[in-house]
Amino acid sequence: MEFILDGDSLLLSNNYIERTVQELYQGVGIASACGTILPLQYRDIKEIKKSSGIKKFLDVLPNASISNEESLSHRIMHAITNMYRDVLYLFLQRFVYRGLMVFFGSIISPIGCAVAYRRKYIKDLFDKYEPILGDNLSNSDDIFIGFALDNEGYRNIQILDVYARTQEPEIGNLPHQFYMWSSAYLQCCYYFNGLIMTPFKVIKYVINKRRAAREFEEKIKNLRKIQEPYRQAFGEHITKKYGRLIGWSIFSSAVEKIFFPVALLILILLQAWHYLFLTVFIEIIISQIVLLIIAKERRWSYFIKGLLVTPIRYSVLLFDLVNIGRFSLDLWFLKNRSWRK
Repeated sequence: MEFILDGDSLLLSNNYIERTVQELYQGVGIASACGTILPLQYRDIKEIKKSSGIKKFLDVLPNASISNEESLSHRIMHAITNMYRDVLYLFLQRFVYRGLMVFFGSIISPIGCAVAYRRKYIKDLFDKYEPILGDNLSNSDDIFIGFALDNEGYRNIQILDVYARTQEPEIGNLPHQFYMWSSAYLQCCYYFNGLIMTPFKVIKYVINKRRAAREFEEKIKNLRKIQEPYRQAFGEHITKKYGRLIGWSIFSSAVEKIFFPVALLILILLQAWHYLFLTVFIEIIISQIVLLIIAKERRWSYFIKGLLVTPIRYSVLLFDLVNIGRFSLDLWFLKNRSWRK
């Protein structure tokens, strides 16, 4: 087992490592496990400084720097990002990722700031790709690792009963971070095209599934000592031939990432303001309804936050057009396949 904790992240749950490791070994197909991630607030840093552990640490190393004091303007910039990420993480983890866990038993990529990996799978992954791509696997190593594990038929799981917090950038630095994540997603769709092509292999998959069920299912089931849910055959050759169930989510996410901002741009260029406002209005209403449903503890607080961060959400969507343009330029015109951070 290998546990990764970023330097700007902290574990809120005392049993975070224990729970992720425990779930990691519930099935041979599980390659990574992470908990619920929340943004690190200013009040959290103040509480950390008051903790007995930190006080003992500072008694031994009085010159150690725990956290730099920020000016009011920097705190405001961090607070805006934290509010946006708070809403985003709630939506993703309690709605999107939870749905993926129910339907596919896996999320696309683990949240890399606090995650436990099965060491053998990670070693095999780097042995395979590092000679080809070097240390910079894509613009985001976490996303690349998640895709690579999906490509082998492994699962990335999320546990909702343990929590960690991670420090978010100021609002002015958010575009760069978003570019790294968004471009890495597109790059990994190119690298692991067998996953994104899953919907186009569904007929072959269904035929193979029925044939395997008739010939081998009962025999294999009886041989297995551990009946693991979501079990699937391992290996990249399986992905290339039949795709993966998680590939449906990767395909739909890629389609949404590309076509929704493009559709908004087309409506703006055509000056179809009625259809533009109607589209945006419907999307906001649906998003707010989802927030009201999943935010069980503080529904109206998240409802207001959701409305306040709407301009940021749509700025991010339109910024995705830049990412799509840069990726298309690299792929089809510059013929650049060596993406680096």
